[in-house]
Amino acid sequence: MTAPLRYIDLFCGIGGFRFGATQAFQKFGIASECVFSSDIDPYAREAYFANFGERPQGDITKVNENDIPDHDLLFAGFPCQPFSIIGSKKGFDDTRGTLFFDIARILKAKRPRAFVLENVKQLTGHDQGRTLKRILSVLCDLGYDVHYQVLNALHYGLPQKRERVFIVGFHQPVDFQWPPKQDKFTPLSKILEKNVHEKYYASDAIQKKRKVSHMPEVTPSIWHENKAGHISSYPYSCALRAGASYNYLLVDGERRLTPREMLRLQGFPDRFKIAVSEHQTRRQAGNAVPVNLVNAVMESVLHILLSSKEQ
Repeated sequence: MTAPLRYIDLFCGIGGFRFGATQAFQKFGIASECVFSSDIDPYAREAYFANFGERPQGDITKVNENDIPDHDLLFAGFPCQPFSIIGSKKGFDDTRGTLFFDIARILKAKRPRAFVLENVKQLTGHDQGRTLKRILSVLCDLGYDVHYQVLNALHYGLPQKRERVFIVGFHQPVDFQWPPKQDKFTPLSKILEKNVHEKYYASDAIQKKRKVSHMPEVTPSIWHENKAGHISSYPYSCALRAGASYNYLLVDGERRLTPREMLRLQGFPDRFKIAVSEHQTRRQAGNAVPVNLVNAVMESVLHILLSSKEQ
């Protein structure tokens, strides 16, 4: 019997990587095992425990890399904190003081067969591209063949325009192909709940203001107000944001999204257990990696790992 693929789930949040990867493993008929997870947020750890029966460790900066179990795959949706420290020197030490350094030190110590990292699209342009260049350089110096791409959840079945950069790496040069875009996404009618509680509805004044200034072309739609006050609407959602104003997105210009709707927009199945407060769940959904994106990327990764060259 083939041993299961072992993986670790860093900056795991509420498990977007784990849900997406598990879908890919199951499609390929591959047994898998999560041998380590970590997140500094106690509410995220609570939600993760409720859904997977495992409580992640806390601050990864306090974990010795040699204490982490051996693994085949490393997943990390690492936080997009400033990388201002990067760029003055060369190599591995350039990333000290950033959370990317913790990924790098674990890769250096444990040498997994592959990794999948995720971050906000803005990482590609940070410091005129020098930040990403340094990250890629460090990963290459660690002996990995590295590929990166910006992907949009809207192109992989989710009704949410959410762009994220993915970085994948392998032990040897490979012909890695990013997953092809899909033509369709789940309609909002299958995402939105019915008979939503009145507490989610914006005030009459806000609704009136929206509807005076905007006429939607489709319904249902999600209305988006930018910082300049301009209103637009689409048959999908603009990117969920953990720190967005309460009325940033309104269904048909009338009500806010429920926590379950936000989770659905990120690709989490309805079996996902909401174990913390509504406020924390909304924040977690806004911070999560889209499950569909992880699933699509992991299918491409598994094609490589299962090829004769990588066995």
